[in-house]
Order: sequence, then C-alpha cells, then structure tokens
Amino acid sequence: MTDVSRQTTAVANKAKVQSVRPCLTFKERAEEAVNFYVSVFPNSRVNSLLRSDGNGPLPKGSLWHASFELDGQEYTAFDGGPSFSFSEAFSLVVTCETQADLDEIWARLSEGGEEGPCGWLKDRFGLSWQVVPAALGAMMSDTKSGNPATMMEALLKMRKLDIAALEKAYRGGA
Repeated sequence: MTDVSRQTTAVANKAKVQSVRPCLTFKERAEEAVNFYVSVFPNSRVNSLLRSDGNGPLPKGSLWHASFELDGQEYTAFDGGPSFSFSEAFSLVVTCETQADLDEIWARLSEGGEEGPCGWLKDRFGLSWQVVPAALGAMMSDTKSGNPATMMEALLKMRKLDIAALEKAYRGGA
C-alpha cells in the first residue's frame, strides 16, 4: 500500500462530525464576556443564551450555555464555577491588517486586563489573546525577502506589536 493510499484510507475512515468549535468555560461572568467579545469584532453575534434556574450546580442566573460567533467563527461558553480558570496554554489569535486595527483591538481587549509580551494579553475575564499583524506569517517564513530572525528579535522586545518596526527589522533596518 502506498503512502497516498494509506492517507486516503485514513481520511475515509474518519468519523463525520457536524462541527468543531472552541468552548470557553468561565469561572463566572461568561454572559458578560460573550457580550463584550461580540461588541469588539465585526461579523459577530450571540446566537443563544440559556441561564440556570438555580436547580443545579450553578446559582440562578448563571450561564448554562451560550452559542455565539466572533467574526463568523462559532464558539460556546458557560459559567463553570470556582474550579475553572484560563491559562496561557489556550489563547485566541486575532489577525489585523493595519496598525490602526491592531491598536484598537489591543486597547479594547486589554482594558481591565493585563498586557503581556510579544503581542499577548489577558482580557478582564482572564482569557489570553494574541493580537498580531497579518504580515507576521510571511515575515516569519520568507527568508528571501527579509530576515525572520531579526524580525523575531524585535518582536520579542515588544508588548503590543508595531507593524512598521517589525517590517523594518525584517528588511534589515533593525
């Protein structure tokens, strides 16, 4: 059996699913977080909310389930209680075309949260985000047009990313 036919067989044997989407489990304030995220990104909306009636493990009014979209990507979320918290092991990546867009998203998401290194931040709900320029992927992988290592050295010194400074470092102007 060839490698190609093995891959075809493996793909053919995969289970069919309706969708794959992230589920965000908040300690509390999930509904507030969902409404905030939907307000930040275009093409976003809350699809449904289901609140606890108090006859279960969560207090009355806690969010049992939310379905929402951020820029067309579907997510679910709920309040999980005190044993749940986020870590940097999971983050959402926001890719921005312009510095103005990057600055606006950074300001909104970091308000009440904390700025981190290299374009990372934690929002006021504890969720980690990476706010990056669209050109970053090309600068990291294209060694013919510039120097990815020099660009990465510049990036590692930044908090909020500066597209012009990254491009300058990439092109050799460090």
